[in-house]
Amino acid sequence: MSVPQSGGTPVESREDLARWMEEGCKPEAEWRIGTEHEKLGYTEKGYRPIPYEGPASVHAVLSGLRDQFGWSPVEEEGNLIGLTRGAAGISLEPGGALELAGAPLETIHETCDEVNGHLREVQQVAKGLGVEFIGLGFAPEWRHEDMPLMPKGRYRLMDAYMDTVGTTGKEMMRRSCTVQVNLDFASERDMVRKLRVALNLQPVATALFANSPFKEGEPTGLKSYRAKIWRYLDPARTGMPAFVFEEGFGFERWVDWALDVPMYFVHRDGVYHDALGKSFRDFLDGRLDVLPGERPTTADWADHLTTLFPEARVKRFMEMRGADGGPWRRLCALPALWVGLLYDEGALSAAEDLTRDFTQATRDGLRRAAAEDGLQGEAEGVGLHDLCRRAVEIADVGLKARAKPGAGGLIPDETHFLNALHESVETGMAPADVLLERYRGEWHGDLSRIYPEFRY
Repeated sequence: MSVPQSGGTPVESREDLARWMEEGCKPEAEWRIGTEHEKLGYTEKGYRPIPYEGPASVHAVLSGLRDQFGWSPVEEEGNLIGLTRGAAGISLEPGGALELAGAPLETIHETCDEVNGHLREVQQVAKGLGVEFIGLGFAPEWRHEDMPLMPKGRYRLMDAYMDTVGTTGKEMMRRSCTVQVNLDFASERDMVRKLRVALNLQPVATALFANSPFKEGEPTGLKSYRAKIWRYLDPARTGMPAFVFEEGFGFERWVDWALDVPMYFVHRDGVYHDALGKSFRDFLDGRLDVLPGERPTTADWADHLTTLFPEARVKRFMEMRGADGGPWRRLCALPALWVGLLYDEGALSAAEDLTRDFTQATRDGLRRAAAEDGLQGEAEGVGLHDLCRRAVEIADVGLKARAKPGAGGLIPDETHFLNALHESVETGMAPADVLLERYRGEWHGDLSRIYPEFRY
């Protein structure tokens, strides 16, 4: 999850908020790729989740990365809660999962180098602590009470609020992991086109990257339990916003929706002020009762936007949020999918054509089917296996057209990063299917085998 913003300029109106978002528009030459991924840490002996403090702990891992690899500490109330190095950051999820928020980079070659370098650093530090990490969409065995809440103010507020607005919020906070990619847009029109394609095709990402079939030691009957969690978390801030597909949609309409999503907090001078359920509209008018007379800044608005959780999210860039955390080689496949679909005009047009007839029922149905059945899912006459095949083919064409070389020119483009997805399309098996096959076959129901066989 995001770290609090600082500074910012005063905001007077909803038009100011929309203008701030529109200022994120960039010419195509400045488009970048930012990859984020979360991973679960556990003890090498016993396969137990690691606590915040102790010899084999989150704090020990962060301290090791700081001391051995030149990361700068981020602290809150005296607690080490994250790291920064250049434009990249490492942060803590509520249950202790470690997240890399990668720097904005020009090519997938660069972002994959960054991911690989990060995981090698984490491995080196963790090995000396008796800690290991694994990429999954949901903790396969651990219970809620096994997962400590990290010492971050926003997490304490969110944890208390989640049960009042849904049934799965605490599961999301403590036991789920994702991989996502952040991309740019050139204009309001470009944002609208990309966001509509992104929402229509998030079920493709969910199906291809489905990797959470277990909960508390048993199969759930779902391919992505993580994706199911988001359906029941908080209807005010999750899902497939239908208004995105209405005529006239743009930055101001997104602002209007965001203003009506209840707040979580306001961050001032290192303190999280409880604004749970309050209105950002009241804040805009200087009528927020927890900070009477104060008006928001652009930093407050940026913080508020991080508490909206639709399947694709707009800030000053766009975030694709539909995929489970997963194996090492798939961490580069997600940016490859979305860059291929959205960063080439021909591919973007083809993706629009592919999804032109989708209705809200199609989007919602495919979202549910992807969580339940993965590549075997179907809704409103649309089969996910075929939809995934066609989407990956379009992405492949888009990456060829980008023609971004790597390895000093020895690799002509970025298409090889899609290889894992081509394999899934050809075999009809996402990572969840592989896990279930092992569980029912050679593991003989012993889920502890998942740790040594699928660790990073």
